[in-house]
Amino acid sequence: MTIEVRFSVMSPEAGVQKSAGGPPPGMGGPPPSSASFAKRLDTLENKTVYLVDIGFGGGYEFMLQLQKWFADHMPSVTTIPKRKPGMVFMDDNNDLWEEIKVKGHAVVLGVAG
Repeated sequence: MTIEVRFSVMSPEAGVQKSAGGPPPGMGGPPPSSASFAKRLDTLENKTVYLVDIGFGGGYEFMLQLQKWFADHMPSVTTIPKRKPGMVFMDDNNDLWEEIKVKGHAVVLGVAG
């Protein structure tokens, strides 16, 4: 079973069931139908990009370096560095995500280490 789960995660054919019982919940099936990605922007020119550090060591410093890159190479892009509230793997509230929806055009969500 362990090998089957590992292959279902690592395989480019992850949706293919490897045993009669099928993959465990959340492994190898189609994504939920309610999930969708935001439409890709044609350009970042004159847009606001949030640079969100999720809390791993070095992440905030990386986002500041990315902010400097945008300032040097794409000065019309407004960048806003933020740290995600709460613990690394969970949020305390949705305030940041709501702010990004209202004020931002794009987000770079990243980690470092």
